[in-house]
Amino acid sequence: MSTYAPFAKPLYVMLKPVGAVCNLACDYCYYLEKAKLYKENPKHVMSEELLEKFIEEYINSQTMPQVLFTWHGGETLMRPLSFYKRAMELQKKYANGRTIDNCIQTNGTLLTDEWCQFFKENNWLVGVSIDGPQEFHDEYRKNKQGRPSFHKVMQGINLLKKHGVEWNGMAVVNEYNADYPEEFYRFFKDLGCHYIQFAPIVERILPHGDGRHLASLADGDNAPLADFSVSPEQWGNFLCRLFDLWVKEDVGTYYIQIFDSTLANWVGEQPGVCSMARTCGHAGVMEFNGDVYACDHFVFPEYKLGNIYQQTLVEMMYSERQQRFGQAKYDSLPRQCKECEWLFACNGDCPKNRFARTTNGEPGLNYLCAGYRQFFNHVAPYMDFMKKEYLAQRAPANVMDAIREGKLPMPQ
Repeated sequence: MSTYAPFAKPLYVMLKPVGAVCNLACDYCYYLEKAKLYKENPKHVMSEELLEKFIEEYINSQTMPQVLFTWHGGETLMRPLSFYKRAMELQKKYANGRTIDNCIQTNGTLLTDEWCQFFKENNWLVGVSIDGPQEFHDEYRKNKQGRPSFHKVMQGINLLKKHGVEWNGMAVVNEYNADYPEEFYRFFKDLGCHYIQFAPIVERILPHGDGRHLASLADGDNAPLADFSVSPEQWGNFLCRLFDLWVKEDVGTYYIQIFDSTLANWVGEQPGVCSMARTCGHAGVMEFNGDVYACDHFVFPEYKLGNIYQQTLVEMMYSERQQRFGQAKYDSLPRQCKECEWLFACNGDCPKNRFARTTNGEPGLNYLCAGYRQFFNHVAPYMDFMKKEYLAQRAPANVMDAIREGKLPMPQ
């Protein structure tokens, strides 16, 4: 799960400096069990040699003057600050006139004044994982001793605010908190968080011989859902109720990733989140040992592209295999999706959730389909209005005046 930054680079590889290591033990974490793929290397620490190799190659692989580095975990701050200071030195060494930006995802519990000073001085964007108010957050996000983490996260957020660090919020929507979008939204607004990403959690459980339990698409559609997974109905209701709050008074002031991406698809622009794009495969991930996978949500043996010590990033990310992976997002859609009036808006969402079946029994339907259909039906009049404003080079935020003037229905 990434910080709220657009996927606009022709070659984009997320970096895992500590692999699947974290100081928390969130019940729904999809990444910690990836450690079982690397039992021979329990430390999961990226060497400075590999760090330099990646930075040099990653920068030189770009065809645009801006380069975005995304640092992800596990918990990224389990590497010492000196590691990231070294990364900055290497970025400057190999920049060759390019503009370098950095964003980092963290659970926020390890933030200190020193970390925040570093982020502020070097203009890093910090994404903080927090699942809303304390009751919701602490339900699943506990440390390894089973203790809640909310207060530690809030301490970290307050430090970011104290130092003026640019940050955004990333909240996981699960079966426990999905029924409370109003409380969610009020919480982030009270925090002064203007950039928010809501991510639905959908995972299936299927034991594997190496000790892993999460299922991939290669495991078919028979694996049972994890208890914490949000239901399609919950997801649809969550989005509709959240949108009603936002569209009345916060358009252009608070930025909710899925609403921005929906509007982008409505006007024919590239959405800011890969799950809603027509194809995927342009956002890979590199593990602590140099292994490169097709996507952060596809770190399974069957989706490994290779290793940076044997192949270049360009060779792996532009390989025929990765191109097929990306194009399969559209090509593998069932007929029901390809004939759906909302295909342009969702593009089947993330392939990792396509384990349901259509009304005709065809495989490959996104598990959350019913929720998305409810959402797109609900927001269509407002999206149509904002599209007209955008294409006329006027502010989409004018939708709020249209609602107040009775030109559009008043949301509930």
